[in-house]
Amino acid sequence: MSGPQPSDQPPPTVKCVVWDLDNTLWKGTLLEGDDVAVDSRVRETVLGLDARGILQAVASKNDHRPAWQRLEDLGLAEYFVQARIGWGPKSASVREIADELKFAPHTIAFVDDQPAERAEVAFHLPQVRCYPAEAAAGLLDLPEFTPATVTVDSRRRRQMYQANARRQAEQESFEGPSQEFLRSLDLAMEIRRATHEDLSRMEELTLRTSQMNATGVHYSDADLRALLDDARHEVLAVTMSDRFGSHGAVGVALVERGPSVWHLKLLATSCRVVSFGAGATVLNWLVGEAAAAGAHLIADFRPTARNRVMEVAYRFAGFTDELCACLAQLSQPEGGQTQRLHITPAPRPAPETLRLTAVALTAAP
Repeated sequence: MSGPQPSDQPPPTVKCVVWDLDNTLWKGTLLEGDDVAVDSRVRETVLGLDARGILQAVASKNDHRPAWQRLEDLGLAEYFVQARIGWGPKSASVREIADELKFAPHTIAFVDDQPAERAEVAFHLPQVRCYPAEAAAGLLDLPEFTPATVTVDSRRRRQMYQANARRQAEQESFEGPSQEFLRSLDLAMEIRRATHEDLSRMEELTLRTSQMNATGVHYSDADLRALLDDARHEVLAVTMSDRFGSHGAVGVALVERGPSVWHLKLLATSCRVVSFGAGATVLNWLVGEAAAAGAHLIADFRPTARNRVMEVAYRFAGFTDELCACLAQLSQPEGGQTQRLHITPAPRPAPETLRLTAVALTAAP
């Protein structure tokens, strides 16, 4: 394996494995007429990585049509979310795959039987981790291919990426206003009280979401579990789906409810659903729920280098910096960067581009 690794901490988890084909994924060379086959241990690796939520792609010097056909014949084509099969440099293929998936190079692993190919990738993309073909059967035993937790959404990550590719292709060919395209998706959102089974994905959202995270604060599984068992707090899970399939869990909100003041401590939504207005939908629903309870709503917001989009969502929903006597009911925020945004809620109309199913927070759990 190549690529720099810190000696004092475990390596970061790989998000995508990019496979060479000839004498790597399969035995033999396709263009030389070999009856290529996949070793059972390599097949187990492909299926095991998929089950752990690690995406997989192909970067191979081959003719695309016969190579992809062979992957289909072998029953493996469905496991690869990207394929760069041609005659260009492997480093260019790996870079294109990373860019398409929006993954940083240090989260990519590259497997190839040829030392020269691994060296070419390592030279141009030094953060990509490179492995020889003989290591393929043992990847599942390495810590960088072993996520700390595997959520329900992790196990279906490939299917969600593939659905998103079909969704994007249709959007590119859609002629008409963006609002009409959103309506054509048959979007549905559910907001419900989180369960203990949801917490690993909720923690992941607070850790990995940066653009649409109101505070940037990471809540651990233990933190969320304690809030879940606290009658004053609501831990809310947001899921979405459309006619292409499930988006999975896309948001988490933490609310402390008082008699006259509700405190929104965190709102984080996945960047994948920003264009669907997910954050705005959750905020408008929460404003309506607070209005029904006759409570003011205060939201924590801590600006970071990347969450300007979330601030715009809060402002657009009507949150302001106005001072209100209700602020005195909350303890002072920790640190000096957290802002307290305020709104006096009023009922909000139903969303126009999706169907919303939501728990009534004014009702008992």
